[in-house]
Amino acid sequence: MAELSRRTLIKGAGAIGASMVPAALVPDTATAQERPEHSASPTHYPVVPTTAPGTSVQSQTYLFLNDEEAAFIEAAVARLIPKDEQWAGALEAGVPNYIDRQLAGAWGAGERLYRNGPWQPGTPSQGYQLPFTPGEMFRTALAAINKEQSTTDRPLATMSSDEWDSYLRSLEAGEKDLAGVPSDVFFAHLWQCTLEGFFADPVYGGNRDMTSWRMIGFPGAYASYYDLVDQHGIKFDRLPTSLGEDVHGHVHVNPGIPASSP
Repeated sequence: MAELSRRTLIKGAGAIGASMVPAALVPDTATAQERPEHSASPTHYPVVPTTAPGTSVQSQTYLFLNDEEAAFIEAAVARLIPKDEQWAGALEAGVPNYIDRQLAGAWGAGERLYRNGPWQPGTPSQGYQLPFTPGEMFRTALAAINKEQSTTDRPLATMSSDEWDSYLRSLEAGEKDLAGVPSDVFFAHLWQCTLEGFFADPVYGGNRDMTSWRMIGFPGAYASYYDLVDQHGIKFDRLPTSLGEDVHGHVHVNPGIPASSP
């Protein structure tokens, strides 16, 4: 998460995985996303300003996340992949929308998880070992974070960008028990979902305007390269295209499309 190498690492990760995945902070009320009312007094964490060249944060109604959960996710992904003077970050690219739709769907419900235990700590090679579905894991961890922050004299809503980075590092290091969810497990899923939402095809709800593909020069889902197959050493400079893009250039979001074969 070092500031110096974050953008370089993100671009490198995108160049490898874009074709594989379905992944000073100030309050800014003008950029708040539209959400159903789940609580009387939601927590509003700060988000980065959203005015980047050619980008904006669009209004979005969440399907899974409540107000407090969405506020944390928005602020966290804005720090994990921040925007810069040229490119949008995770928030502007709609990553919270991607995460929300994944949590509301088959992945969040744990439809492909073995759910019969035994629930014991495993080795790294054994993968995910918690009794929670991904949706339950996110909900439990986020509730614990918000409960902890409600009792502290330095709530996340007042923290600087450096303090936010430090807090996220503490989650990554496994320094907290989030009501039975190890914070490093939660952070690993949050980071993976952030990468997926930033680099996946826009049909899954993230990568708005194919901003990450334009950043790394990934062409997307062209159906045929027949006219180029005999040409070598040329620069491919077409605009990227999505799996869900129609002939008019509109992307029709369908997060229910499976990311891999059954």
